[in-house]
Amino acid sequence: MTEQIHDIGRRRAWVIWLVGLAVYILAVFHRSSLGVAGIIASERFDISATSLATFTVLQLVVYAGMQVPVGVLLDRFGSRALLVCGLVLMTAGQLGFAFSESFVGAVVARAVVGAGDAMVFVSVIRLVTAWFLVRQGPMVTQLTGLSGQIGAIAAAAPLSYLLHELGWTQAFALTSSVGVVLLVAVLVLVKDSPYRRDEVVAIKLRALAESVRTVWGNPGTRLGMWSHFVSQFSATVFTLLWGYPFLVQGLGWTTGGASTLLMAMTAWAVVSGLVLARLVARLPYYRSWIVIGVVITMVVPWTAVLLWPGAAPDWLVVAMAFATASGGPAAMVAFDLARSFTPTQAIGRANGLVNVGGFTASLLTMALIGVVLDLSEPRGMDAYTLGDFKLAMAVQYVFWALGVVQTLRYRRRGLAHLARVHPGSIEQMKAGRPFVHPGIGTEGV
Repeated sequence: MTEQIHDIGRRRAWVIWLVGLAVYILAVFHRSSLGVAGIIASERFDISATSLATFTVLQLVVYAGMQVPVGVLLDRFGSRALLVCGLVLMTAGQLGFAFSESFVGAVVARAVVGAGDAMVFVSVIRLVTAWFLVRQGPMVTQLTGLSGQIGAIAAAAPLSYLLHELGWTQAFALTSSVGVVLLVAVLVLVKDSPYRRDEVVAIKLRALAESVRTVWGNPGTRLGMWSHFVSQFSATVFTLLWGYPFLVQGLGWTTGGASTLLMAMTAWAVVSGLVLARLVARLPYYRSWIVIGVVITMVVPWTAVLLWPGAAPDWLVVAMAFATASGGPAAMVAFDLARSFTPTQAIGRANGLVNVGGFTASLLTMALIGVVLDLSEPRGMDAYTLGDFKLAMAVQYVFWALGVVQTLRYRRRGLAHLARVHPGSIEQMKAGRPFVHPGIGTEGV
């Protein structure tokens, strides 16, 4: 039996989590830094708005595309090694971005940042799985996701100040140096497991496809992926790209009002995340239903806004935005779902596959909204009307419908799997006690 040498869920666990959380906040900061530097970047590289959007889309594509291989590497080498690697890549990419003079060089630098970013979140979630009690897991997972977003917003003002005071090169070079400090902290303080021998499994890279197929064959992994898919994309699309134009150009809001609402959405995400964490901990059997409930809460006000004759009243738009913001915390439930079906030595692969869901839906939705807008009004952003935006935003219903159907489908399959492979697990969850996977290795799925 593996010897436990550190307490679980106590002071050391919180210290390790805080270091990992700091790395995640830095990753989100690097990911979203162009939100502050976009105008300066367009002038520095002499590029159009479409080319500027390439930076964001490319980072998300790299992030999503790397989730599966990162999951395999995470199970092979552990969270500490991947956090170190992620910090090295993000620091190098951000430093390269600071000194880039050409658009191509800047794009390559942002791709490197995206590759490092891809390693961080799932590594922190694996630390949560290893170091915290099952009853603590949902709350710590929610705090991880929410703290990252709050940190990015808090860092936006200092970056804007640095850009105007120091200029492009010095500002980005200075922010990249934070990665060096956190690299030392990870090396000194982070440990992969509270046990003497970690549950890291030696997977040979040539067996990657087989190992991923095994984890993907577990209906719990797919349940987590589709839950992430259906709940995350709307908030991501709204806050990262299309929400601001929809509010200002479509609904006629002021730029200040639109910015304030986007900020308020993050505050609401914190509140709803804490509530969801308590619900998930108390009602483990109904976790996927909780996700679907949040999605329905999003769909209803969106329908009212899109069907309202002319511009919807402000109170309805605010309700729609807050409901949309709840999708971010709901997406965190997907990782808790996957944990019930997956042994510790495979949790990295499972979390990587789950994480693909929401980002894939986000990229597809962003792209399709742009296509619909271009088809309805080829003259560009200045010519878009509220009707054009309403038609384009209706693209979301395709992904909501697909996600809900698949979530319900794999909930049924997942429960049947647990009842067959782990007798008594269903009754345990119905009684309000979370099911802890015994970690017996590969299951017949």
